[in-house]
Amino acid sequence: MGQAAAQERIELGDGSHLNVFIVKPSETTTEPGQLLILMGGGPGNVSISRDTSVWLGSEFAQRGWWVAVPVSPNNRAFRGFENNQKIALLIEALQQRADVAAGKTLLAGISNGGISALEIARRNPENYLGVAAVPAISSSAFDNKPLAGFPIYLRIGGEDQLGWADRFDETVAAFTDAGVDLDAAILDSAPHMFRMNWESLDAWLQKVTTQ
Repeated sequence: MGQAAAQERIELGDGSHLNVFIVKPSETTTEPGQLLILMGGGPGNVSISRDTSVWLGSEFAQRGWWVAVPVSPNNRAFRGFENNQKIALLIEALQQRADVAAGKTLLAGISNGGISALEIARRNPENYLGVAAVPAISSSAFDNKPLAGFPIYLRIGGEDQLGWADRFDETVAAFTDAGVDLDAAILDSAPHMFRMNWESLDAWLQKVTTQ
């Protein structure tokens, strides 16, 4: 069972508010935690975001990450310019806290949340450590040009019910043709929502936080 998440209503720099589930690192950690914005799948509503914070956010928190799982303000995940900007403003607000480290943020997302994370990274890749897209899809090398040299961890289930496994090669090509630093794999027999392979993800996290 994952660690319980606390829900907060956070005021952003534009005067709007965003509901966010927060999972803090272990209390034995004295240093500020590196910030991870983790976006759930589907519409990114309250129930999905809460579940994501517990089953996946808590795993990241156990590894020392300060995890924020935002709730979409309009049931459109965090896709589109206005929703992308909400995440940038959320990061600004959270990094004013004493227990949150300044500097680059890690983005992660599941399904629509993974696609949202990629959209956000494309706008200002220099602000982010990388994207863990578990899963996501993409089709345009041109759209991904801003991510040249940018670290992306991509996993798609081999038995994805939405047919995303059939788009794995297309997605990999869209990233590699754009020069992305890509770590991608199909997970044999896994569905659309799958358990993380922490051995490979931990290795990737180590890489992006030390380079």
